[in-house]
Amino acid sequence: MSIWKQAFACLIILFSAALAWFLFYPGAQDVLARAGLVSASATSEGSPGAQPLRRGGRGGGTPGPVVTAPIAYATINDRLSAIGTGRARRSVIVNPLTAGTLVEIAVASGAEVKAGDLIAKLDSESEEIALDRAVIALDDAQATLDRIKALRSSNTVSVVQQTEAELALRNAELAKREAELALARRSITAPIDGTVGILPISAGSYVTSSTEIASIDDRSQILVDFWIPERYADLIDIGTPLTATSVARSSSVHEGEISAVDNRIDPESRTLRIEGRIDNPDDRLRAGMAFTIALRFPGETYPAIDPLAIQWSSDGPFVWTVENGKARQKPVRIVQRNADSVLVDAEFGENDLVVTQGIHNVREGAPVETAGSPAKAKLADAEGAAT
Repeated sequence: MSIWKQAFACLIILFSAALAWFLFYPGAQDVLARAGLVSASATSEGSPGAQPLRRGGRGGGTPGPVVTAPIAYATINDRLSAIGTGRARRSVIVNPLTAGTLVEIAVASGAEVKAGDLIAKLDSESEEIALDRAVIALDDAQATLDRIKALRSSNTVSVVQQTEAELALRNAELAKREAELALARRSITAPIDGTVGILPISAGSYVTSSTEIASIDDRSQILVDFWIPERYADLIDIGTPLTATSVARSSSVHEGEISAVDNRIDPESRTLRIEGRIDNPDDRLRAGMAFTIALRFPGETYPAIDPLAIQWSSDGPFVWTVENGKARQKPVRIVQRNADSVLVDAEFGENDLVVTQGIHNVREGAPVETAGSPAKAKLADAEGAAT
C-alpha cells in the first residue's frame, strides 16, 4: 500500500477516535471549551442561537434524570458504654499488731460491725502481769514522792532528791501507759463500720502481724472502676451522671455519678481510668460485681448521606448536590462510615439534595432533571384517584 493511502487510513482512524471521545467522554465538551476549540457559549445554558452540549445519550441527546436524596443529620460520640468492676466504698483487711495465740473470735462471718467493736482476742496473761507490775511501781513512786515532799518541808532531804523522785514517778506513769498499750493490742477491733467477710481462721490458731484475721467492707456505696477511650477525656467531669447495669442481672439498673478521674492517660491502652459511685441502700450489690456503665454526652452532629452519593477524584471525596435546580460539585471529608449512611464534614444548604443515581448525567452548573421518587408517584396517583 502506498504512503498516501496509509496516511489517509490513519487520519480516518484518528477522526473516528476523536468523534467517539467527543460523544461519549463526560467532560469532552468542557475540555474542548477550555482549549478554545469549541465556543464557550455552546456549552453554557441559555446562550442565544446555540443548543447546549449535553452528556446524556449518544450523539449529544438530552441527559437522563437523576435520583436525589435529602441530607439527614446524625450525632456521634454522644454516648459511651464500658464494662467496670465494683468495689466497696471502704475495704479493710484486719491484721493483729502483735503475734500470739488466738483465744477468742467475737464476730461471725457476715456480721455487721461498728468501728471499735471487738473482733478477736489474743492470749494476754503476760501483758496483764506487766500492767499489774507497772501499777505497783507507779504507786510506789507516788508514795516515795509524797514522803520526800513531807521531809522537804523540814529540810531533811535536798532538792535533788525531790527532783529524782518526781522523775521516777513520771517514768512509772510511762511504764504503766506502755503496759496498757501492750494489753490493748491483744484485742483486735474493727477499724471501720461495715460487714465482716468469711473468717479465714479459727480460735486456737497462732497468728503474726501478717496474718489476716478478717476483711471488712463498707458497702453503703459501690465504687465502679472502668476505662474510657482518650477521645472522651475532655468530656468527663466529677459529678457527671452515669447509669450502671449489672452484667449478671440486666434488670438491676442503678443511677450514679463520676466520683474520680485519673490524672493521666495509660500510654499502652490509650485509655483513661474513671471511678463511678452508686448508692447501695438495700445492700444488694457486692464488691467485685461487673457493671455495664453508660454515659451520655452532647456529641457531634454531621450530615449523613447515602453511600452511593460519594464520588472520588484526585483531590479526594466529593458529592454532587442540586442547588436551585443546578448541579454543584462539593468536596467532603468522610468522618464515619455506617451500614446505611456516611457521615461527612461539609457545609450544605437547608434544601440541598445529593445525587445518588444517574451521576453520569451530571455536569457542574448544568440543570438537573430529578426523577420522581416512589413516594411522590404514589402521592400523585392518590390525588388523581381522589379527583
